[in-house]
Amino acid sequence: MRDNELLVTFKSDLYNYSLEQLRYNSDEGVWSIGQMYDHLIVVAHEYLDNLEICAALNEEHPFGKTQFGEQLYKNGGFPPIKIRLPDELNSPPNNSDSKGFLISRMELLIHRMSHMKSKVDYINPNNKVEHGGFGWLNGKEWYELVEMHFRHHLLQKKELDSYLG
Repeated sequence: MRDNELLVTFKSDLYNYSLEQLRYNSDEGVWSIGQMYDHLIVVAHEYLDNLEICAALNEEHPFGKTQFGEQLYKNGGFPPIKIRLPDELNSPPNNSDSKGFLISRMELLIHRMSHMKSKVDYINPNNKVEHGGFGWLNGKEWYELVEMHFRHHLLQKKELDSYLG
């Protein structure tokens, strides 16, 4: 999708949920829709923070991606499987945001993505920041990872929507 279309769609979908639906947990250990949104927004900002670090670096890094990272970018996205992080990295996302606050957080993210899009092609591709699972990524790769991560959560969103009836 182009020009943050996927993020705009996620934001638009928020208008269709009640507060109760956003906070509904179908089972222990299963996120609510609101928690999924919180996770996506927090992680996207982390990725964009790393993009900004790449832009500010004064030294190049010759390091590359891990095998999984290479495969991820070759395929243009995550495999269609559930990925569980280790427990120490897997604390439950926030489940207390109002619908309006989630919408405003999505608007801020979309604005930040649009702002960064105009800069990403001017960042030295050898300025890299390490991702714990994917290896060393440059600014453009961090930017692309935001959309890939949202796309990966489409299956989870569909599953969570099915619990609402």
